[in-house]
Amino acid sequence: MAIHPTAIVDRRAELDRGVEVGAYAIIEADARIGAGARLWPHAYVARYTTLGARCQVHPFAVVGHLPQDAKYRDAPSYAEIGDDTVIREHATIHRGTEPESRTIVGARCLLMSTAHVAHNCVVADDVVMANSALLAGHARVGPRAFLSGNCAVHQFTRIGELAMVSGGATVVGDVPPFVTVIGRAVVGLNVIGMRRAGVSAAERDEIRRAFQTLYRGHHAWRRAVAEVTARCQTAAGRRLAEFLRVPARRGFLRGMRPYGEPDAGESA
Repeated sequence: MAIHPTAIVDRRAELDRGVEVGAYAIIEADARIGAGARLWPHAYVARYTTLGARCQVHPFAVVGHLPQDAKYRDAPSYAEIGDDTVIREHATIHRGTEPESRTIVGARCLLMSTAHVAHNCVVADDVVMANSALLAGHARVGPRAFLSGNCAVHQFTRIGELAMVSGGATVVGDVPPFVTVIGRAVVGLNVIGMRRAGVSAAERDEIRRAFQTLYRGHHAWRRAVAEVTARCQTAAGRRLAEFLRVPARRGFLRGMRPYGEPDAGESA
């Protein structure tokens, strides 16, 4: 274990073997730091935070600090970060608002500079959040999703597995798995991402047919969802159907018709 003499590590914090703590880094009481983790100079890990093995917290990143929520009443709540996740400069992750609640970031995630994960969010494994990507409170992000720079995700919104959100996008409704988002609309499928993730050709074909029904057909949204959920047979298709069956608190993100006009009928 290597702790720089200028670092401030509360004696009630728990540090596993091989942890490296850089100059002027701060670790508060009741924080738990996994084996082989590295806190770069000026990193800050707040109380009630758990960092998994081999995590990295880069300069001026803040992990597990108080939520930016007027309802917070200084009760114990938590932030949990999975193994091998990298949190880059000035990124922020806040702990839960309600007593005993949690903000969770999974394993092998990459949060680039100034990304923000608000209170009570759940971010699955292998998610990438590019520079200044923002998650509001209670948002949920599925495995291997990619959130590009400067995108903003509304509170209580879900983003599905392997979805890709473009730079500067505004996400105000649930984003189904495997799709791409530009601006305020679903515009296509993340075909390259699916191939890289090992989604089979049969699964991709089924997802493509489901996308056509949901975003290029002429049925009302609920009927389109019913058709998709009834006929999906592959593993990836069933995961899409499961996502669609969950009621969307803010509706599903609308699609985009030819020539760029939004289709309001797909927002509910």
